[in-house]
Amino acid sequence: MKVKICGLKTKKQVDTAVKNGADYLGFVFAESKRKISPDEVREITKDVPETVKKVGVMVAPKYEEAERIIQQAKLDMLQIHGMVATDQYSVPIIQAISVDGDEQIKRIQAATTDYLLFDAPPQEFVGGNGQVFDWEKLALDQLTDKKIVIAGGLTIENVQEAKRMFSPYAVDVSSGVETDGIKDLKKISAFLKKAKEENNV
Repeated sequence: MKVKICGLKTKKQVDTAVKNGADYLGFVFAESKRKISPDEVREITKDVPETVKKVGVMVAPKYEEAERIIQQAKLDMLQIHGMVATDQYSVPIIQAISVDGDEQIKRIQAATTDYLLFDAPPQEFVGGNGQVFDWEKLALDQLTDKKIVIAGGLTIENVQEAKRMFSPYAVDVSSGVETDGIKDLKKISAFLKKAKEENNV
């Protein structure tokens, strides 16, 4: 299973995630306490190996703005919240879908991307609220052709449970590796180790 550490803001955080086996690094360009600029992302990811993918997180972006940020920050993927992506972008898209009952079915049906990320409904900001969605509301049996990413309130305590329940392509964590709203290097390391364990059944 692959792991995405999201909301990174410093080179030390990036290096810790990469060193401990992160497959995806998430950078927030939407309004958030974790917001970062494209130039900063480019600077702190200069040493990131090509095998680790850099993901830009945006909320209902204008196409031109998204493409500008992709080029400026040298992103490998885009994660879109707040709308169903219909444009053809220059990088693969992760479509974020809030799990809130009936509406999520419509969003799933409308999604054309290979990657679907399921998260808790938005609160003050979209994503990264540390809330676990109702896992019972998400049935994945019709989505065998999609790469499923589970987000929303994941921690070292529940990531293996999410892994067993959904068998996802990847999990995505942000607030679950923070202390007092700041990325905690020890928690990043511990989460990656726990998420990557294969024998914890």
